[in-house]
Amino acid sequence: MKRAVSAMVLMGLGLHAAMAGAGEKVAMPDPTASWNHLWYHVLLDLLIIGIIFLSAGLYWVWKYRATRPNQIGEGPKLSKIGAISFAVVPAFLFMADDFYLAAKGWTVWNEYRNVPRNAMEVKVTGSMWNWAFEYDNGVSTSFMPDSKEGEGLVVPVGKPVVLRMTSTDVVHSFFLPDYRVKEDLMPGRVTYLWFQPTKEGETIATCAEYCGNRHSFMWTKVKVVPQAEFDTWVAKQKQGAGA
Repeated sequence: MKRAVSAMVLMGLGLHAAMAGAGEKVAMPDPTASWNHLWYHVLLDLLIIGIIFLSAGLYWVWKYRATRPNQIGEGPKLSKIGAISFAVVPAFLFMADDFYLAAKGWTVWNEYRNVPRNAMEVKVTGSMWNWAFEYDNGVSTSFMPDSKEGEGLVVPVGKPVVLRMTSTDVVHSFFLPDYRVKEDLMPGRVTYLWFQPTKEGETIATCAEYCGNRHSFMWTKVKVVPQAEFDTWVAKQKQGAGA
């Protein structure tokens, strides 16, 4: 029985390693892909551990069930060393896997906090209850959720973007759900986050920290466009500002 359980545990961990290895890829830094990959690992662990424990539990219930009237089901008697091993070995294997996931989490966190040198910088200001964006080239945009007016955040595809953020009033939190990144904004302090827009399209960013009675209306558009379209957009914004 012990050999069967050990084999199931080792098969589970081996399957995890094989599936995790199959998902490994080397690419440009991308916190979104890294967070997704880590979450995949966590879910895979939960699935494998759940299957192992459920299978073992069901097998023991069947194996040591009462087979005669008035009989009480009873498992085998383990020696002292056998009982300790039965508790320690599985715990050690699963703890090793937990430490592995924790290390992966720190790796992803470090990637998330280290901004690529070629990142495009945009200043973000949060106020009750809208967002304003200021680019290095002097272009400024905003978005009004009520009227749906404004450009919001516009960025070129394939170029990392770092947002330097502050607040003019209370604590806000800039959350990009599709990019798995979020960071608080506070008055008198500059915080940051960065993301890698790998696909063209439009998504949203929203405030994830309750900031007053119109908190749920504090969101903005985030548009990812080709580099040429972004350059044209910047030129038009400059012309509009100069007119």
